[in-house]
Amino acid sequence: MEHPPTLRFSLQLQIFLSFVLSLAFLTTTTTTITQGQEEEEDQFVYSGFSGGGGTGLGLTLDGTATVTPDGVLKLTNGTLHLKGHAFYPTPCRFRKSPNGAVQSFSVTFVFCMVPVYSDQCTDGMTFLISPTKDFSGAQHSQYLGLLNKTTDGKPSNQIFAVELDSSQNTEFDDIDDNHVGIDINSLTSTQVRPAGFYDDKKGGAFNNLTLVSRKEMQVWVDYDADTTKITVTLAPLKVAKPSRPLVSTTYNLSTVLRDKSYLGFSASTGPINSLYCVLGWSLGINRAAPDIDMTKLPKLPRIGPKPRPKAMEIVLPIASATFIFLVGTSIVLLVRRRRKYAELHEDWEDEYGPHRFSYKDLFHATQGFHNKNLLGHGGFGKVYKGVLPVSKLEVAVKRVSHESKQGIKEFIAEIVSIGRIRHRNIVQLLGYCRRKGELLLVYEYMSNGSLDRYLYVQEEEDAPTLDWGRRFEIIKGVASGLFYLHERWEKVVVHRDIKASNVLVDGEMNGRLGDFGLSRLYEHGTDPQTTRVVGTMGYFAPELARTGKATPLTDVYAFGIFILEVTCGRRPIVDKGVEEDDGSEILVDWVVEHCRKGSLMETVDMRLRGSSSDPDEVCLALKIGLLCAHPFGNVRPSMRQVMKYLDGETPVPELMPTTLSYSMMGVLQNDGFSDYASLSATVSSRNGITSSSSFSAGR
Repeated sequence: MEHPPTLRFSLQLQIFLSFVLSLAFLTTTTTTITQGQEEEEDQFVYSGFSGGGGTGLGLTLDGTATVTPDGVLKLTNGTLHLKGHAFYPTPCRFRKSPNGAVQSFSVTFVFCMVPVYSDQCTDGMTFLISPTKDFSGAQHSQYLGLLNKTTDGKPSNQIFAVELDSSQNTEFDDIDDNHVGIDINSLTSTQVRPAGFYDDKKGGAFNNLTLVSRKEMQVWVDYDADTTKITVTLAPLKVAKPSRPLVSTTYNLSTVLRDKSYLGFSASTGPINSLYCVLGWSLGINRAAPDIDMTKLPKLPRIGPKPRPKAMEIVLPIASATFIFLVGTSIVLLVRRRRKYAELHEDWEDEYGPHRFSYKDLFHATQGFHNKNLLGHGGFGKVYKGVLPVSKLEVAVKRVSHESKQGIKEFIAEIVSIGRIRHRNIVQLLGYCRRKGELLLVYEYMSNGSLDRYLYVQEEEDAPTLDWGRRFEIIKGVASGLFYLHERWEKVVVHRDIKASNVLVDGEMNGRLGDFGLSRLYEHGTDPQTTRVVGTMGYFAPELARTGKATPLTDVYAFGIFILEVTCGRRPIVDKGVEEDDGSEILVDWVVEHCRKGSLMETVDMRLRGSSSDPDEVCLALKIGLLCAHPFGNVRPSMRQVMKYLDGETPVPELMPTTLSYSMMGVLQNDGFSDYASLSATVSSRNGITSSSSFSAGR
């Protein structure tokens, strides 16, 4: 039957419209495009991370990681001692078959490190490929939120990472505090180079780059399955990918990565506020990573207060000067106010600018050094808790008196040098401030205070008692810090004031050696110079009174007394009262006497007896303490040997009863100690920082 022309046209139109709708539906279902992101099975690209309602377009975030409304992935938020992670939500297949080799891949991303305070960031960030997204057991600070002390270096980690490190940690053999490294299952890099790029426009000349620069940079990470070559290339944002990579190595990732692995980023902060950001990211498997659209990248968040208009900077001083001229009484008040914050500054200190704090900031941070912020005091000054006005960083400020310019330049140089030390058992010295007759040292704040408050608890005080396990870990931690100071750092650092009140306890109850106000530095392989005798009574090595030379072995002596102090719960010199013939008792003599009688365990702190403490471990600590506190320096072990004793790698030499029959105090007197008090008072009044009260009994 033949249809009329009008009906035939209507049927043809319906068929055409159905075809168009089917084609549109097919196109929609075969192409996925999200604002700021394009992805396929073997590639994806993020040109910014906006559009995910704070979750970054489906990214898996944990810790401090967030996505700003503008689309910036912030791995950290400026909070101290925390970590953050961000992962692509689903695992990527790096092998064509479960038992096949890892395929070639290419990754590129745009990042920026933004210091919140001064020009420093700690500690760094990584791009990583991992079998898991769970990094809850990772540590912050030098471990970059990636591993911890126990897991670092284990093949079972199956992690490949590229670290962008803004801190130097010698325990991971870091070359400096501005480097890029390739990491395989460990934070000790397989290959590492200082940050920079080879400029093709200048014939391949190498240009240094500063990671902590508040400027965006781009990183390319490439793996060639045929040659198993890994390359990492770094360049400023508007520079094309250099033909020569910054870091390269040959490593078969088929021995490391699983078939399905997650891609992401990790970052962590230390004692200085730091912000680590990612602005764009792309991946290509068996192909080049797709180009990131630089025109769509979000702007970095602004840090710090808004800059004051220049007009105000000109008008305000003029108005203030006019007001002072017209009102005489205001002149007097203003002069007094300026004297209140006056500092001592000389031209040679300009090179230490980033390490110098203003007195005004420290004054306001401590609320005018108010007694309610007083943390402690000793023979060398008082220590106050403070919160810096701008950064809100918690610090401990120590005020040390000085009356002479002699040696102050060398002293400040050493203080600034010590400020570069990074070790988990050493309190970081952040900087200094100098006034007439006064020096202020600024340290990282330790929330749990000093160790002595846990050792010498009064009955009326509500303070916890440390069990033996924690005490032994603190002893080992301080030993590790001293070993680092004596042998592992770029110079030999002699602390000169090791005692319980100078060992601070961090939030995890780890012991950290602090108070470097009396420390001295010298080059490895050289002899220390004779200097004035400083320190605390009860911790002096006998040879100090004769030679005046503070050496690593004099630190070892003080460390031996420290071990006895922690184990016995007694001060180095115990006041027995005026009613007795002998008004004081020397701790080391008392322990030696019990060792000779075979009753060494009777010296252990009464609060530890009957507890779960290990008798063998306690005896080990006491024997190491006596060995370190031997009156003859050539008998004392080095801190390297002490570490081996504490770790059980080497047995402690047996202490013979005949060698313990002497009186420690007698040796001190025979070595010229009786002349020490007058020597200290005379020398310290002539030479530099320390007041004539150069020591105090056990504090």
